[in-house]
Amino acid sequence: MTSLELLIGGQSRPASNHATVERANPLAGHAVTRAAAASVEDAREAADAAGRAFETCSRSGPEERRLKLLKAAELMEARQSAFVERMVDETGATPGWAGFNVSIAVGILREAAALTTQVQGDVIPSNVPDSLAMGVRVPCGVVVGIAPWNAPIILGTRAIATPLACGNSVILKASEQCPATHHLIAETLQEAGFGDGEVNLITNDPANAADVVESLIAHPAVARINFTGSTGVGKIIAEKAASHLKPVLLELGGKAPLLVLDDADLDAAVDAAIFGAFFNQGQICMSTERLIVDDSVAATFVEKLAARASALKAGDPRDSANELGTLIDAGIGEKLNGMLDDAVTQGARLAAGGKAEGVIMPATVVDGVTAGMRLYAEESFGPVVAVIRVDGEDEALRVANDSEYGLSAAVFSRDTARAMRVAGRIRSGICHINAATVHDEPQMPFGGVKASGYGRFGGRAGIEEFTDLRWMTVQLGPRHYPI
Repeated sequence: MTSLELLIGGQSRPASNHATVERANPLAGHAVTRAAAASVEDAREAADAAGRAFETCSRSGPEERRLKLLKAAELMEARQSAFVERMVDETGATPGWAGFNVSIAVGILREAAALTTQVQGDVIPSNVPDSLAMGVRVPCGVVVGIAPWNAPIILGTRAIATPLACGNSVILKASEQCPATHHLIAETLQEAGFGDGEVNLITNDPANAADVVESLIAHPAVARINFTGSTGVGKIIAEKAASHLKPVLLELGGKAPLLVLDDADLDAAVDAAIFGAFFNQGQICMSTERLIVDDSVAATFVEKLAARASALKAGDPRDSANELGTLIDAGIGEKLNGMLDDAVTQGARLAAGGKAEGVIMPATVVDGVTAGMRLYAEESFGPVVAVIRVDGEDEALRVANDSEYGLSAAVFSRDTARAMRVAGRIRSGICHINAATVHDEPQMPFGGVKASGYGRFGGRAGIEEFTDLRWMTVQLGPRHYPI
């Protein structure tokens, strides 16, 4: 059992009312983490502390921030085994996926370190004689990062690394499903030198999540909010922030399509589909949920895909024979089983896999999915992929865009120019040609359109999200005024 306190103003402390909340391992069912359950007052105190810290950190130089971020990357890399242990315990992920999380998160910290000298501006020609006019990027204030459980080390780090690089102070609101994993991120950053309120962490009881988040959004010191999670919760956060006129960055749900055109390399497409649909049990925002396949190659493609999917084993993530670990909870399995029943009842065919038993679910391929089935439009967020057969390129595009979501997509064709034309017509924030829908690099602009959110994490795009652009002038000579 890992016991956690809140991290506020550089100090560890219990919740003001001494309340705690426990997180259980999805497979074993026993508690693995006991975390302080923050009250609204605790959240406000974290924002107060971050506000005070901003007065100092906003004036720090880029080298100071860069060295702290590089130190944090070293510390995280050295603590890989601890990060993996916590993530596997709390989320049921495989050690391989947890280790991958660490490696990407380390890269995020190093990319953020490189960004410290990229917070720049422009000299803008002025109509006023002898006026030096500039657009200058400056730290925006306290940034609240709200991160999910499915890629907790990557997304928890992403929520606060670029804001810190830009000279802001931060509050990480940990996921209720992985408080110990997110806590270790904040501990690492504090040890790297981000102390005295530059990095704060709040854990909470799920029952109090709405009140805690609302109090953070409403606090006068908080200038930005970023959230990665479901579209439903993202809409609520956006509404709350809008009432206070505060910008938000939202990376939300997805229903990623992978288009297999009639001239595609089918073996390469199957490789990408297996990885994209079933890595981390399909519990990734970019997971391939729709395989849109030209009817002329669909039979061969589905046969190859089903054979590969059937060979994947699901079970205890600590057993190296299992490529798939567990679902985050049994309720997700019940939802997925309902989606399968709905599809089969309406004429779809189960080509591989089957229903979940508790938190264990095999890699499942459903062929012949059509509009009207839940699998066609509803985000599944599990190891289930829908095969939708289409007649030609235009129908493939129509189906790809027939979704409220628009995060990631992929197109497979041996004709690169054709694939580029098709990709240009898909409405998504990310699109890969002859590669999987699941891919991430710290320097890339990451985000979606439509119900998948707005704004971009990553690289220079992140600087724009977590700074304010100020117009500043210096009058270098006499100026004439009309009165």
